[in-house]
Amino acid sequence: MDLRTGQLIAQPSSGWGTIEWVVLGVFIVIGLVAFGVLAQFFGLWLQAFMSRAGVRFTDLIGMRLRKVDSRAIVLSKIQLVKAAIPEISLNDLESHYLARGRVPNVVNAIVAANRANLALDWKKACAIDLAGRDILDAVHTSVNPKVIDCPGQQSAKPSIDAVAKDGIQVKARARVTVRTNIAQLIGGATEETIIARVGEGIVTSIGSSETYKAVLENPDVISKRVLEKGLDAGTAFEILSIDIADVDVGENIGAKLQADQAEADKRRFQAEAEKRRAMAVAREAEMTAQVEENRAKVVLAEAEVPKAMADAFRAGNLGIMDYYRMRNIQADTGMRDSIAGKDERKTGDEPK
Repeated sequence: MDLRTGQLIAQPSSGWGTIEWVVLGVFIVIGLVAFGVLAQFFGLWLQAFMSRAGVRFTDLIGMRLRKVDSRAIVLSKIQLVKAAIPEISLNDLESHYLARGRVPNVVNAIVAANRANLALDWKKACAIDLAGRDILDAVHTSVNPKVIDCPGQQSAKPSIDAVAKDGIQVKARARVTVRTNIAQLIGGATEETIIARVGEGIVTSIGSSETYKAVLENPDVISKRVLEKGLDAGTAFEILSIDIADVDVGENIGAKLQADQAEADKRRFQAEAEKRRAMAVAREAEMTAQVEENRAKVVLAEAEVPKAMADAFRAGNLGIMDYYRMRNIQADTGMRDSIAGKDERKTGDEPK
């Protein structure tokens, strides 16, 4: 109250207005969001910080915005730092992840290659991974060679069959020890090519042997000849050794082929004989037809005899006595033919 005027003086209000409350709410929301972000990435950031991986909060937020698996990237970076390979940056890891590569698999391969003193850099490892090859398995195979069965387990035949020069079949099975050739892993041939080439070499080696006994006595000759051919050229593997696991004797292919050839020759000769027989039968039929034709001509000629005799009677060149003598001769000839025919039938009826 003003003492001079006697009026009440309005005191300023100590309460907040609407704007102040809105601003306060915005700050609270921002604080909650920041706290949520910090809570989400704090554990991962703290793990990277304690490992001295050089990962910042801004890097984690950027990964989240780029839809990158931050946990996989950070853990891979920590693994590289602990393996004393700090030259691979977070950007390299993110780039390979965004290219749909398998970052943990590549990092494990890089670490394993570094421990085994293998020449494998980051770019080559990423290229192999993006090409669809398992880079980690390739590194493991380079360190620990693996064995490939020849023929493979999916093959229809349990062994590789070949025939020596003496015609005896030899069945062999081999085991090929290989390790990965990382330099040719991109574009190099796979295990199927190794199996096919080794099988071809075994067949060639057995086929060049004089006898099957030589193969059974020295099966290592096969592996030596096969290794000399350089079968791993252009493949993703390096052949260390080829060991003949089993050698068995099969069928006598030479004798079987000779029997088949003899059977084929017999059939061919039978066909030729049948051809000649058919030609002979056809020739006989032709001769029979010619005989009948000649007989028909004789009958026609005999039919002209009465006509000639009649003409001779008319012309007076033939007398009646001449005619009777000719008839007697014909009758005598017919009688003799009849008697001769009876004798031939009697002779044919006699038992032999």
